[in-house]
Amino acid sequence: MQEAIILVGGKGTRLRPLTNHTPKPLLGVAGSSFIRHQIAKLMDAGVGHVVFATSYLASLFEEEFKDFSQDLVISYAVEEVPLGTGGAIRNAARLLHGTSPDAPVLILNGDILSGVDLPTLLERHEERAADVTLHLTRVPDPRAFGLVPTDGSGRVLSFLEKPKTPEECVTDQINAGCYVFRRSVLDAIPADREVSVEQETFPQLVAAGRRVYGHTTEEYWRDLGTPLAFVHGSADLVTGRATSSLVGPPSEALIHPTAVVDPTSRVTGGSTIGPHAVIGPHVVVDRSIIGAGVVVAEDARIHESVVDHDSSIGRASLLREVVVGCHAHIGADNELPAQLRLSCGIRIPAQGVRVSGTAAACPTVH
Repeated sequence: MQEAIILVGGKGTRLRPLTNHTPKPLLGVAGSSFIRHQIAKLMDAGVGHVVFATSYLASLFEEEFKDFSQDLVISYAVEEVPLGTGGAIRNAARLLHGTSPDAPVLILNGDILSGVDLPTLLERHEERAADVTLHLTRVPDPRAFGLVPTDGSGRVLSFLEKPKTPEECVTDQINAGCYVFRRSVLDAIPADREVSVEQETFPQLVAAGRRVYGHTTEEYWRDLGTPLAFVHGSADLVTGRATSSLVGPPSEALIHPTAVVDPTSRVTGGSTIGPHAVIGPHVVVDRSIIGAGVVVAEDARIHESVVDHDSSIGRASLLREVVVGCHAHIGADNELPAQLRLSCGIRIPAQGVRVSGTAAACPTVH
């Protein structure tokens, strides 16, 4: 039986306020929690047992899957203190069912949307008799990432910190957050202390001459750690640029059957409309996520934004690249600046915020 570990212990601080009460992997993406898209991908690859390496709001993962009835065993490894990526993997390994030292174990980061073919990744790992195989992807600008140069056979040469100058950009290959470990290598990670696989485990294996390989692909890849990336990832699943067996045929929008959308409104760009949401007349929702129970009044325009559950957007308000926390109220005729994040429960009166034009009332935010 193929086994896997998913790292889901992070606090998702870059996505606040969405993650104030919900772990990042449990946020809704293209109609399902993101973790369910990952589970579906693992099951499609033949995985029969997955261990969640949890920490932040750990009990919510068990709540999410309490009625999970598909042919997959789920275990939960909770970190009592922060253990880093390597420590989290080692902590989760104690719950794996297999005992063979050569068995391959898949490891996935819980915030990466990827089109990598997992069976092919496993095959390449076995063919090379690798100790560790890393999925690598190429990015146009690698300066925000750790670099992973390889030789002609794919063997990893080194792990380089984020480059500061163009001369340090020796490759455009980066760590894509998906690995295959030989079980014995996984078990050799020090237990009960903080360990970084990126800064400690992988460099030590390369320095020791162990068989560490990269599997570089051109498939879809996106880190969902920021609000805009999160919105784009969801939209890409809906439009078919990215794929998941939980999403139907490519579409301009994914609208829950219980949602009400006025026929004069336009929902486009891979937007999702959650359960019991109400979209009023002449509204534009483009490449956005509208949560459960959200009410959007007439003539509002929402672009590349997230409106969390049970919030309301007033008439003729404009949101562009904005995050609205749950139970918030945005009054009529507001124009919210890009990159704005509004906390859960916040209330902005009519004409409280504008970033263009001459009509500007003094903001009164409660």
